[in-house]
Amino acid sequence: MTRPKVIIRRCDTYDVQAIRKILREGLEELDLQPSGHTLVKPNVVASGPLFPHAHTRPEFIEGMVAALRDCDGGMTELAVGERCGITIPTRAAFEGAGFYEVFERAGVKHYHFEESAQVEIPLSHPRRLRDYIFTPEPVARADFFVNCPKFKSHPWTTVTFAMKNYIGIQDDRHRLIDHDHRLDEKVADLQFVTQPQFIAIDAITAGENRMLTPIPFDLGLIIMGNNSVAFDSVCCRIIGVDPATVDHIRLAHEYGFGPMDQDAIEVTGDVTLEEAQKRAEGFQVGLIRVEDYFADSNITANSGPPPEPERTDYCWGGCPGALEEAIEIIRLFDAQTDAKLPKMHIVFGDYQGEIKANPGEKVLFIGDCAKWEGELDKGLVKIESLYRDRSTKDPHTAEHDDIFKKMASVTATLAKNRKEQVIRLQGCPVSVAELVLVLTGLAGTKNPFFAPSESVRFNKSYLMWKSVTMARRLRGKPYQENGAYDARGKAAPNITAPVGSTLPGE
Repeated sequence: MTRPKVIIRRCDTYDVQAIRKILREGLEELDLQPSGHTLVKPNVVASGPLFPHAHTRPEFIEGMVAALRDCDGGMTELAVGERCGITIPTRAAFEGAGFYEVFERAGVKHYHFEESAQVEIPLSHPRRLRDYIFTPEPVARADFFVNCPKFKSHPWTTVTFAMKNYIGIQDDRHRLIDHDHRLDEKVADLQFVTQPQFIAIDAITAGENRMLTPIPFDLGLIIMGNNSVAFDSVCCRIIGVDPATVDHIRLAHEYGFGPMDQDAIEVTGDVTLEEAQKRAEGFQVGLIRVEDYFADSNITANSGPPPEPERTDYCWGGCPGALEEAIEIIRLFDAQTDAKLPKMHIVFGDYQGEIKANPGEKVLFIGDCAKWEGELDKGLVKIESLYRDRSTKDPHTAEHDDIFKKMASVTATLAKNRKEQVIRLQGCPVSVAELVLVLTGLAGTKNPFFAPSESVRFNKSYLMWKSVTMARRLRGKPYQENGAYDARGKAAPNITAPVGSTLPGE
């Protein structure tokens, strides 16, 4: 493996031409010329007026598209593709972020990954979570993959840089599988699907504390590179995080995808690493246990270990982080959220402690692995774990969780248990969307899904999404392509990647 390079450049504004120049110079410095099917993957997990800092900005993508054309080495297709946050149509996220105007202005093709055929990619490395994973067909056939994440904290994985952005190369039904206490392992496994030829992160305005509702942090940087592990390691050091403490970075390093050691990484640009670190002083990461997150609210959170406690005593990758994101979304739409929230108790995992719930206070057991036995208002309560081992979850038969079905299910659960103290919510994980619906139902706050600013865009995008997938079925085009072949009919990547090996695209 040649010594990977990370380029740190100063950029204080979202000027398309300035971004284009920096990205073009980055491509040239790395001696990269896009060719064949070139795919740009941004992070558009959420968007719209209330989520302005959650996504890679459209100006950044417009600059990237122009820079790739400036360095064209024989592209047969240039496209942008993404799967946004779970259950929200990517069409809605693209529209809210202003991406469609960019696509039209730049004349660039785009993909909504949940509307694409899904291709099976086999895995064979000895520490894999499963033997195969699915990815959208445009990702499987990409010859030149460009990763354009947003520089953010994350409540599940500490940070979301290049590697974590890969969670968006799966549709919902496959994305939710293993999105639990082993999420970092899932992210590391996704690196076997494809490796980026070029990485450029939008760190002009970074996002701290959270992923969907981050606090803006003016970092004023564009960071570029040609190796995900090296890239993420440098980004971690900029904000004072040891990359070895971020499990998906450490695992990918152990799998042979690149170095974490700073001495093994060449850093160039017009901003030194030390200068970037000064710019990032005070940046807050998002890894906060749920008990602490709700310490000053009407929610008392209690968490026990998830299944496989020998691996971890806390489910960083599942329901607790989803609850943190859910409450912040509701707060955006209703300033009186905390005043309206009734006192309630929420339990995750195998909790062994006492629940000090007064009469009338709801107790929610969230997630399949929730387990508890003890006394509440009406006597002895015994909650059994419903967790199913991941070996029983087959990606071939996974199904989408439709948001309207979720609404109906959550509404029915709340209505059924209206007079009960205990409510059990099943799922692994229980999604952010479901928890938003639960909390708004119990607190009587404004429901983001019914907000006029969101509902028209959402419903239009939802209907188009469903129409496109239905049309695919009617035309006889499979929504899921089984078999270990990529979209070009070639054997799909079966990357084993021992330490020190050379991976495709490097």
